[in-house]
Amino acid sequence: MPQELLIGEVARRAGLRASAIRYYESIGVLPEPQRVSGRRRYPGEVLRTLSVIGAAQRAGLSLDEVRVLLAASDGKGAVSERLRAIAQRKLPEVDALIERAHLVRSWLEAAADCRCPTLEACPLFDEPNPLERA
Repeated sequence: MPQELLIGEVARRAGLRASAIRYYESIGVLPEPQRVSGRRRYPGEVLRTLSVIGAAQRAGLSLDEVRVLLAASDGKGAVSERLRAIAQRKLPEVDALIERAHLVRSWLEAAADCRCPTLEACPLFDEPNPLERA
C-alpha cells in the first residue's frame, strides 16, 4: 500500500502550516485528498507538489499560474511548454522590477549623501522625480 500522510505530517515535512495546505485545496491548487474517518490522507507525492508550489511562488508565479502549471503536469510534455510560456510572460515583469530597484538604490544612495538644509532645497524632490518613471 502506498504511503499515506496525515495533514500534520505533510505540513511538518513541507515546512508549512496545515491551514496553507487546506487553502491550496480550497482554491484548487492541490486536489482534495482521500478521507478516512474524516481525516485527510495524502499520497507521498503531495510533498513534491508542495515543493513545486513553493519554488514557483518564490520565482514570482501567482497561485493561478501555479494551478495552470500543475494542471499541465500529466506526463505528456505539456508542462515544459506551459512553464516556458509563463516564464516568457514573467521575464519582462522581472526586468521592470530590477530597473525600478536600480532607480530606488540610486535615489537612496544620493539621499544618504544629502547635506541639504531643507526638503525644499533638496534636488532629490524636484520634478521630474526619476522614481516616478519606474
